[in-house]
Amino acid sequence: MSQTPKIFDRKLIAMRRARARKLGPATFLLDRVAEELAERLSAVKRTFERAADIGTPTDDVRRVLTGKVGAFADVVADEETLPFAPGSLDLAVSALALQFVNDLPGTLIQIRCALKPDGLFLAALIGGESLTELRQAFAAAETEIEGGVSPRVAPFADLRDLGALLQRAGFALPVTDIDRVTVRYASPLDLMHDLRRMGAANALAERRRVPLRRATLKRMMEVYAERFAGADGRIVATFEIVWLSGWAPHESQQQPLAPGSAKARLADALHTTEIPAGEKSGR
Repeated sequence: MSQTPKIFDRKLIAMRRARARKLGPATFLLDRVAEELAERLSAVKRTFERAADIGTPTDDVRRVLTGKVGAFADVVADEETLPFAPGSLDLAVSALALQFVNDLPGTLIQIRCALKPDGLFLAALIGGESLTELRQAFAAAETEIEGGVSPRVAPFADLRDLGALLQRAGFALPVTDIDRVTVRYASPLDLMHDLRRMGAANALAERRRVPLRRATLKRMMEVYAERFAGADGRIVATFEIVWLSGWAPHESQQQPLAPGSAKARLADALHTTEIPAGEKSGR
């Protein structure tokens, strides 16, 4: 039996989130996502009586959805082992948490099973192109100073992979889209401080266990400024937020047409001449 690869140190992630709360968390991304989630949910013209927030590290989502759903399940659980009974939820939401799950396909299946028929899953997570500037700067600095690259920024999934995972998990009408957020900082150190206050510092299971060398850090900051600073000297950092939504299957949902059941020909709609397969059009 195959075992799920351990990409993230889940215990360390919990410790980093606790440290972020003590430091005074940087919540600007979560604030943005929570407000967007509430706006997206308001476009769905139905009532959700019982909802669950899966792993969001703050109470932002519950706060913005107060009055918009009947009640939230009062459960604290690991995102990889959900305690919900099958068909017990009308709505499952999550904000910037599922990117740190080792078995994301398994978690998505658990969420879909926990939803009632025609229940909705709506989530945002960090996407694969996030912090591309920091990745490139560290890679260049480590190659130059240390002769090799160590894993420092998580390999988050991209849009197409996540869409396929929704389908594999059995969600109906799956939708994915991207919101890119560009943030400007005085220096790469300010960015790294914010990441720590987000609880998002390096938690890879295969991370290097030795302290970052001063020379490597200095060179990383130089490369970052050379490649990604504006005319005012401030550097940019890109955060990619991937939105996922899907419904637990129900007979009332729109179904794809069976092959050959179309009532009109595409060629007629486009006012063109249909060419049977195997024939070539003349020039």
